[in-house]
Amino acid sequence: QVQLVESGGGLVQPGGSLRLSCTASAAMFGIYAMSWYRQAPGKQRELVATISSTHSPNYAGSVKGRFTISRDNAKRTVYLQMNSLKPEDTAVYYCNGDGSIWNWGQGTQVSVSS
Repeated sequence: QVQLVESGGGLVQPGGSLRLSCTASAAMFGIYAMSWYRQAPGKQRELVATISSTHSPNYAGSVKGRFTISRDNAKRTVYLQMNSLKPEDTAVYYCNGDGSIWNWGQGTQVSVSS
């Protein structure tokens, strides 16, 4: 079973930046589209961004222009650069294969507050 390990979260002020990382143990990581999701308290998990196997990104409207997804296949790692953070970005962030094809990792908490 593929293991997912997210890191890089923390507490940041509005307007600040964070860079999240997710490493997957998938043997053929490079063939999978990868996605970042988030779940805020009391809300359903939502898709934030996806990057295809050919590095083509797509973003939810709420983060477009502020977040950047990227990947390093040699490191089996997908990143989420988050700029201009807003309080409404507060959530636990998770990565997974697109379509949430693997068991979820523990996630990483992002809190945006002054």
